[in-house]
Amino acid sequence: MEFTDSRYGELITELFGKHPSVQNAGFTAGAYKPGIEAMCAFDDALGHPWKLYPCIHVAGTNGKGSVCSMLAAALSARGLRVGLYTSPHLRDFRERMKIVSGGRFSCISRGEVWDFLQSAPTDGLSFFEITTGMAFRWFADKKVDIAVIEVGLGGRLDSTNIITPALSIVTSIGLDHCALLGGSRAEIAAEKAGIFKKGIPALVWGHDSETDPVFEGAATRAGAVLHYAEPCTAISGMDLKGPCQGVNLGTVLSALRLLQGEVSDAQKDAICRAGAITGLHGRWETLCRQPLTIADIGHNPQALAANFSKLKGYGRPLSIVYGVMADKDLPGIAPLFPADARYYLCAPATSRAMGAEELLRRLQELRPELDLRAWNSVKEAVEAATGEAEPDTIVYIGGSTFVVSEAPFAL
Repeated sequence: MEFTDSRYGELITELFGKHPSVQNAGFTAGAYKPGIEAMCAFDDALGHPWKLYPCIHVAGTNGKGSVCSMLAAALSARGLRVGLYTSPHLRDFRERMKIVSGGRFSCISRGEVWDFLQSAPTDGLSFFEITTGMAFRWFADKKVDIAVIEVGLGGRLDSTNIITPALSIVTSIGLDHCALLGGSRAEIAAEKAGIFKKGIPALVWGHDSETDPVFEGAATRAGAVLHYAEPCTAISGMDLKGPCQGVNLGTVLSALRLLQGEVSDAQKDAICRAGAITGLHGRWETLCRQPLTIADIGHNPQALAANFSKLKGYGRPLSIVYGVMADKDLPGIAPLFPADARYYLCAPATSRAMGAEELLRRLQELRPELDLRAWNSVKEAVEAATGEAEPDTIVYIGGSTFVVSEAPFAL
């Protein structure tokens, strides 16, 4: 069948319908398939494309996307052609697969997606298995020099864990997806450490009394040499400005030193522009200057605690546009909400979201002192928050990737 824009749209609709994604359907049996057996068979059918280039594998609770983007930007500054595979996407699933080279990025084209889906044996596979295979094959076809691969969920049973990388990285560990990965940070760290491979250096962020023994034991069993990232403060002028970017930067610089020794000034400059170079959005991103409007996809308690603390540090009135997925730990998140902010509650257009009225009801029970109102959509909530804001008000949009993706600004 010949490619056309309309046929492409039909094919993508079929992809999301026949192969549900975790992003749209949640962790249902059709969308989330723990284990790599099916992915191994798919990879075999594709000819093991990831073996044609070295990979860096990145797991962790928070900061994976930022670390991957900084690494891709820095490696491209050495003149390398870098494949970058991340998830989830904000607007178009093609955002998951990029080539970073010469200070800019390009996503996989619609025609390339079409050709892959027309020819690849995708029956019985999950959305993430299909897109992972698509990325690995595309990187090989594009002859990348190296690829940075972000884990989708966990590590041990993730579809990306078929690779043997040049370096395994685990970013900061927090409580998220506990029903699938474990109820403690130690249990979650054990799942993330499942990406460690024999003879491959493993880098984890910082020392932590709860997770250090887990990582050390996992590295010993895997036969990997364990390294700890060195603390670092954010470089002035970084376009990724979230409160945790100093942690992420320390991880990136430590990774680069393991891979190549010294980090050049050109690479540091590229790290400062990583968001622009790789097209990464939704990480403490300024969407509007008047009123100052910031969007961030952080959604678990660890990320939100850091974000809310940074917001309170401005010492300015706050308006918070907030939505959440129905499976999130709202009782664990609610105590983190700044008490003196105005809240504009909403539900993004996904079946996974908690309804705005339900969110309002539950928050009124958990935090009755908060100034809470519910809106029919993210767009209406953002328009109300920005329209009612005083000149010195900060408007924050967050709680979910879906909320940020629907904000009515050019992301």
